[in-house]
Amino acid sequence: MKKLSLILMSLMLIIITGCSLEPPGWAKPKATSNLNEMKIGLSISTLNNPFFVSLKDGVVAEAKKQGLKVIVVDAQNDSAKQSNDVDDLIQQGVNALLINPTDSSAISTVVQTANTLGIPVITLDRSADKGDIKALVASDNVKGGKMAADYIVEQLGKRAKVIELEGVPGASATRERGKGFHQVADSQLKVIEKQSADFDRTKGLNVMENLLQGNPDVQAVFAHNDEMALGAIEAIRSSGKNIPVVGFDGNEDALKSIKEGKLTATVAQQPDLIGQLAIRAAKDVLQGKTVEKTIPAPLKLVTKE
Repeated sequence: MKKLSLILMSLMLIIITGCSLEPPGWAKPKATSNLNEMKIGLSISTLNNPFFVSLKDGVVAEAKKQGLKVIVVDAQNDSAKQSNDVDDLIQQGVNALLINPTDSSAISTVVQTANTLGIPVITLDRSADKGDIKALVASDNVKGGKMAADYIVEQLGKRAKVIELEGVPGASATRERGKGFHQVADSQLKVIEKQSADFDRTKGLNVMENLLQGNPDVQAVFAHNDEMALGAIEAIRSSGKNIPVVGFDGNEDALKSIKEGKLTATVAQQPDLIGQLAIRAAKDVLQGKTVEKTIPAPLKLVTKE
């Protein structure tokens, strides 16, 4: 019903404005320079992941500093729920949307609805496939994937046999991290298996257990995020093997695991900084300023040394 009501609203706007995509004044975000009157909607893919909790905390802290109110919703890694959540935020009259997509394709419809209503959209960590996005605030996931592959080659040499644990199918971060990894791996490593574990620790453990049974000669693992990497480590330790694992994100549990000599390395992002940069971009957009289409947050490879 929510989705239907927004579709009807969009059609009404087009009829009222003479078949133009320009919405009438009453449907546009409230033009004001008073930040205390502005509301930002934040849709997070999941809060069952320390990385996205840090991202959310960065948004909330910076919004408070800037005098902005934030309404946070958790999609729980469900793309249909996320679309409904964003529908709700639109109906609550938010001035701007910050979206961390669960699925870059599935989120496109509500992004386009927001575009029709004149609500600016900024994406965090992952992009949307369609619609007008004012800015994508993210690490360079392609570069990060390449960094992981380069490190494995450096440690184990060329043609090392590697398993790749992929993230949520359809997420831009999954595509981009895999792309960067394979820019190196396809010529310098031997990827013997790759399988999705949905950026989830428990799934990472279960998938890794199964892959170890069929690939006893694996020499290294690259996981598209730290949660899957930490799950993979548990599976490897239970098997009695000692296989280096490289993750991606740099979350607190991963950094602790590296210090303890369990996780080998992680391509560390700065999720709190991504959140801060997204709020600053939203503030600029709401005040009529131009922002860069891509706003990068630096990456670094973290190892025990």
